[in-house]
Formats: sequence, C-alpha cells, structure tokens
Amino acid sequence: MRPHLSVNLNKVALVRNTRHLGIPSVTRAATLCLQAGANGITVHPRPDARHIRGHDVLELAQLMTAWPDREFNIEGNPFHNLIDVVRDLRQRGLPVHQVTFVPDSEGQFTSDHGWSFPHDAARLQPLVDECHRLGLRVSLFMDAEPDAMAAAKAVGADRVELYTEPYAAACSAAGRAAESAAQLARFAAAAQAALDAGLGVNAGHDLNLHNLVRFAHQVPGLQEVSIGHALIADALERGYADTVKAYLACLGG
Repeated sequence: MRPHLSVNLNKVALVRNTRHLGIPSVTRAATLCLQAGANGITVHPRPDARHIRGHDVLELAQLMTAWPDREFNIEGNPFHNLIDVVRDLRQRGLPVHQVTFVPDSEGQFTSDHGWSFPHDAARLQPLVDECHRLGLRVSLFMDAEPDAMAAAKAVGADRVELYTEPYAAACSAAGRAAESAAQLARFAAAAQAALDAGLGVNAGHDLNLHNLVRFAHQVPGLQEVSIGHALIADALERGYADTVKAYLACLGG
C-alpha cells in the first residue's frame, strides 16, 4: 500500500487570520482536499492560536464525520493544550484518530526537533496512556535516530513521525547530492529501527513535490506523510485538487 497523505491546514488558517472575513475557509479547504483523495487532515492548534483555532478543530471534527474512511490527526505539545483539545472532542463523540506529540515551545516559529530519550520518557508515559484510554493512536515526533526508537515504543507510542527537515534541506541546496543521499540513508535506518521496535512510521516537515518521491520510495514501512506548508503553497498556484493529486502521485497513488 502507498503511504497515506494527511494535509496540514495550518497555513490556510494563518492567511484567514490576517482579516476578519472568514476567508479562506479551513473547512472548505479540507473538503476540497478530501474530495481530491487526501487520506486525512492534520492540524496543529498552538496555545497562541496564531493559525488553527479552537472552533476550527471542532468544525473539522464535525466535517470528518462525513468521511469515515479518512483520518483526523491533531498534533501539538501534550504539555500545552493538546490533551484538552482531544479530550473535548472525544467527550463530544467526534472523531480523532491520531494525536502526534510534538515538543515545541509555546512561541516556537515551527517544530524543529523531536523528543529526547530517556529524558522525556517519564513525562510522556502518563499522557500516552491517557490518549490510549481515549481510543487514540499516539505518534511521537522524533529525530531520525535509530537508537531512540525502542525507547519511543517503551513509553507506549504506536507510531513515530520522523522530522524530515534535515533531509529536505539537503535536497534543496545545490551541490549537496552526497549529503541528501546520506540523509536519506539515515532516515531509512531510523524507519527500519522503528519497524523493528514494533512502531508504525510517519514523516513530515518540509516534504514537497521535489523531494517526496525519493523519500517515499526508499524509506521502509512509511505509512503516512503530513504535509502543510509546501502543499498549501503549491495549491495557491495549482488549486487544491490538482495539488493533492500531484502529491498522491509522488506517493505512488
């Protein structure tokens, strides 16, 4: 099976929030992406609400009830607002399929590193357990470090999301073919270590139409990619439907 594509809609909300007109619509963007074949929707509601806001999460969860074969992934720092968000949706009986724990600070520009083990293990364990009690799959945002995968499994994670910015940066720089190949090998090794530990493998951050094909073809066991910034930027020129189909084609769909 090809890896699934989950579309991150944060940047749609960011543009909308510059005015008070409600456009562009986050739920309309989600609908168009799902109609085009996206396997899921991702949002990252931060405490400062600079892009996705509480009403967006609720409205998207309500929308996803009409798409029972697709998944809703909510990511964020479980020590900030993430657990409250998903707990509220589950109490309302609304769908959330996966939570992705990301270790970002409240004012962080964008996610830029994964969890550290064994340092974060004791803090994460009870939150992973709570999400499991809510019936949620838990993915941990992780650097491509093979030795850390068994520790992620030990705290109860179901999957890891590999932080792919180092690979994407190597691919985008001229004359760095050897480095991009080395990064790709590093991510393949981390994914294999995750599989060996019994984890599923997701990936995301700065993946785009130019670097996704190699990654998807050479990283073993890849189940899902979450793509926001590049996909929404491409959609400004190509439209949501053509953009989603282009990304699905990169994944072999």
